[in-house]
Amino acid sequence: MVLVTAVRDYINRMLQDISGMKVLILDSHTVSIVSVVYSQSELLQKEVFLVEFVDSISMSKEPMSHLKAIYFLRPISENIQLVRRQLATPRFGEYHLFFSNMLKDTQLHNLADSDEHEVVQQVQEFYADFVAVDPYHFSLNMASNHMYMLPAVVDPSGLQHFCERVVDGIAAIFLALKRRPVIRYSRASDIAKRISQEAAKLMYQQESGLFDFRRTEVSPLLLIVDRRDDPVTPLLNQWTYQAMLHELIGIQDNKVDLRNIGKFSKDQQEVVLSSEQDAFFKTNMYENFGDIGMNIKKMVDDFQQVAKSNQNIQTIEDMAKFVDNYPEYRKMHGNVSKHVTLVTEMSKIVEERKLMLVSQTEQELACNGGQVAAFEAVTNLLNNESVSDVDRLRLVMLYALRYEKDSPVQLMQLFNKLASRSPKYKPGLVQFLLKQAGVDKRTGDLYGNRDFLNIARNMARGLKGVENVYTQHQPLVFQTMESIVKGRLRDVDYPYVGNHFQQARPQEVVIFIVGGTTYEEARSVALQNSTNSGIRFILGGSAVLNSKRFLKDLEEAQRIARTSSSVV
Repeated sequence: MVLVTAVRDYINRMLQDISGMKVLILDSHTVSIVSVVYSQSELLQKEVFLVEFVDSISMSKEPMSHLKAIYFLRPISENIQLVRRQLATPRFGEYHLFFSNMLKDTQLHNLADSDEHEVVQQVQEFYADFVAVDPYHFSLNMASNHMYMLPAVVDPSGLQHFCERVVDGIAAIFLALKRRPVIRYSRASDIAKRISQEAAKLMYQQESGLFDFRRTEVSPLLLIVDRRDDPVTPLLNQWTYQAMLHELIGIQDNKVDLRNIGKFSKDQQEVVLSSEQDAFFKTNMYENFGDIGMNIKKMVDDFQQVAKSNQNIQTIEDMAKFVDNYPEYRKMHGNVSKHVTLVTEMSKIVEERKLMLVSQTEQELACNGGQVAAFEAVTNLLNNESVSDVDRLRLVMLYALRYEKDSPVQLMQLFNKLASRSPKYKPGLVQFLLKQAGVDKRTGDLYGNRDFLNIARNMARGLKGVENVYTQHQPLVFQTMESIVKGRLRDVDYPYVGNHFQQARPQEVVIFIVGGTTYEEARSVALQNSTNSGIRFILGGSAVLNSKRFLKDLEEAQRIARTSSSVV
C-alpha cells in the first residue's frame, strides 16, 4: 500500500459511508492533503457540493440543514475551538468529525460537552496527516522549515512546535502503514536525534497500544537524517522533468501556477501535475529535458496525422504555435498542450539564464575533484553578465562546500567578487551555510572521498564516462539506500534509538529528511524501488525544496540567529 492509496482510502471511507448532499470542511493543512490525491470532479461524484475552510465557515450564519457536514481537520487547539463554537449553533443537519491524527482525551471531552444539540454522528481519527506528493514521497508542508537550522536556545518553543509537527507526521505515516519501526538517526544532527527520541517515546511508551500491530517478520526502519548532511542537492539546477519544473517555475501541492509567467487562457493559468491522473506526466516525470521535448513532439506528430496537417514542426516554438492554431487539439489533448506550455516556458528560462553553461560547472563542482579548474570556471561565470545573481550565489556556495578546507585564499577571492558583482547577496550567507553544513557538521560521505569504496566507485564512474553531463550528480540519499540494501549502514554514523535494533535486513524503509526533500531525491527513491531489491523505500520531509526555498530558509535562519546573538 503506497502513500497516495493510503490517503485516498481514508477519504473514500469518509465520503462514501455518508449518503446524501455533503459539505466538506477543511483547514489550511488538510486542504493540501486532500487536493493532491482527490480531484474536484471526484468529490462531486461523492455528492460533495461545497468545500469550505473551517475558519471562514464561522462567518456565515445561514442554516443549511439539508447538508451533512464532514470535517477533516488537524487536531490542533485552534481547530477544536472553532468546531466547538460551530456546534453551539449548528447550521448543518449532521456533523461527522474526522481528525488527521491522534486526539487528546481532553479534546474529545471538550467536543462532547459542546454537542448540546446532539448533531455529531461520529468522531474518528484517520491518519492522513501528510501530503502524499507521489506514491513514495510525502511532505509536511511546514511553513517554519528554517527552524531546523537554529540552535535550541534561540527559540525553544518554536523548535518544540517544529519537532512536534514532524513527530505527528511520522506517526501518521506508520499508523497509516500499520507498522511500528526501529528508529535510527544521523549522528551529527541534534534535531534528528531529538525527533528520533520523541518519535520512539510516542511509539514505544505513550501510545504503545496504538502502535502494537501484528508483528511483521522484520520491523521496518525509520531513518531520520538532516538536510545539512547534503546541502548540495537543493542547490543544483535540475534537468529531469518534475525536478526541473519545481526548480524553474515551482510546484505547490502538485499544481504549477503560471499566472506570473505570461498571458495564458484561464484554463491554463494553473495546471495540475499528478502522476496518478496524467499518463504523460507519469511516464515522463523522471526523464531528462531533451527526451521530454522529443516525447511531446511525438504526441504532436501523432495528432497531426489524425488532423491531416502537414506543418513542419522542428522547434518548441513550432509546437506551441501549432497547439494555439488548433483549438480542437487543445480539447482533445488538453494534457499535451499543458506540457507544451511548460516545456516552452522552461526553455525560455534556460536560455535567458544561460543555465546549460551554469549547470555544467555546478555538476563538475558536485561530482568531480579539480580545484584549479573549478576556481577558474566559477570566476568566469561570476564575470559573465548573462549569469543571474542567484546563480552566482549558488556557484560560490557549491565551490565553498567542496573546497572549504583546500583553498581558503581562493574562497575569499570568490566572496569578494560575489559581493561586488551581486551586492544584494552578502558573502555572510555563504559563511552561514558552511557553519550550518560544512564538512565538520555532516554525517555520511557527501563527496565520496572519505571512504575507500566510494573513492574507487567514483574513479570507476569517471572512467566509464557519463551519458549525460547534466544529470551525473547522485544525491547522498542514493548512497544511503545502497548501504541499507547491502546491510552496510554504519551504526556509528546512524545510531539506533533505545534498545530496539534491526535483526535482519528491513523490507520497508522510511527516510525522513528534517529540513526538506527535493524531487531529485524522490526520483532516486522511485528508481531504486523499481529495481526490486526486496526493500521498499519511502521518502519524506518537512517541505519540498528547490534552490529558492532552500536559500530562503537559510536567509531566515541567518536573520534570526543574528538578531538573537545581538540580544544575548
